[in-house]
Amino acid sequence: MLYVDIPTRSDITALNATRNDACVSIYLETTPLTQESGASRITLGNLARQAREQLEDAGFDKRRLALLMEQLEALEADDEFWRVQANSLAILATPDTLRTFRLANHLTTMAQVSDRFHLKPLLRAVSFPHSAYILALSENAVRLVEMHADLPPATVRIDHLPKDAASSVGKSTLNDRSASGRIHGSEGQNVRFQQYARKVDAALRPFLAGLETPLILAATGRLASVFRSVNSYPHLLPDGIADSPDRITDGDLAQSARRVLDAAYAREIGALKTLYEQRASDGRATSDISDAARAATFGAIDTLLVDIDSVVTGTVDEKTGAVSFAKAATTDTYGVVDEIAGRAMGSGARVLGVRRADLPGGGDLAAILRFAV
Repeated sequence: MLYVDIPTRSDITALNATRNDACVSIYLETTPLTQESGASRITLGNLARQAREQLEDAGFDKRRLALLMEQLEALEADDEFWRVQANSLAILATPDTLRTFRLANHLTTMAQVSDRFHLKPLLRAVSFPHSAYILALSENAVRLVEMHADLPPATVRIDHLPKDAASSVGKSTLNDRSASGRIHGSEGQNVRFQQYARKVDAALRPFLAGLETPLILAATGRLASVFRSVNSYPHLLPDGIADSPDRITDGDLAQSARRVLDAAYAREIGALKTLYEQRASDGRATSDISDAARAATFGAIDTLLVDIDSVVTGTVDEKTGAVSFAKAATTDTYGVVDEIAGRAMGSGARVLGVRRADLPGGGDLAAILRFAV
């Protein structure tokens, strides 16, 4: 397994509901190279100091501040924790709790202090994680490869995963053309492939349960179509790697898988841009923050795209959704777009964290509405 902790949507929903006298959200670049982690630890110390100064300026309780800083300082000093990192680190701390997520994505370094967490950067990890599992499936072997952006891929150990097609069905070969038995020839081989594919799917099911990470199939011919017909994992991508994986290294599989992921993300963004334009003509799409805040408050957002890098400071009225923008961040304000995203998720909207270039409308967000507000 690689050292990546991708948050689930339930994680983000729970974190979004957190309210505390101090919620510190820290994002920083890290490296999977242990010997180079010192710079990241220094950055964490600097960001923690920024958070402490904001809270001191706001007159925050000294005992509660000491508890908060104790947790951040303990994390900075934890050699074992820093031994295994990815490309970015998210730290979400209160005086009472601390959670971390090691991410494959490259996120902008920042520290935010409020009564709630700043979660927009985490949405990128959920929306387009640049992570996937590759099922390398052939008649001769099967393996599951885990890949993440800019990190080396690795084969994952899966309990009860079949060794190959023949042994999985109690045969020495699937190329028996004799007419003995109830099934034989090419028809018999097809039945054996189905049995093999079902056993592979059954072995993967406990491991993949509850995940939303894309699964990419590397297989050819009849076996590829047979596995797709029995697959139970809802996040198997329609495109796959149409090469026999027997002689392909994990690294080469990951290279091919990145192209599959890029194409899938591009199709998804393209489809959402088209839908946005269609809904905009009917008054059911907006890139205006105030309009989106009101729509989120009344449960009108169906799909929301947000710029993960920008921070628009202010507050949003709990009942009306009216936005009050602030000139500078304080402990009494928070990220307005972050708050809109949280309210949209609370009403069942799909929320995607994207780069600004992928946003239709040219703003900090783009909302596709269920109904006009």
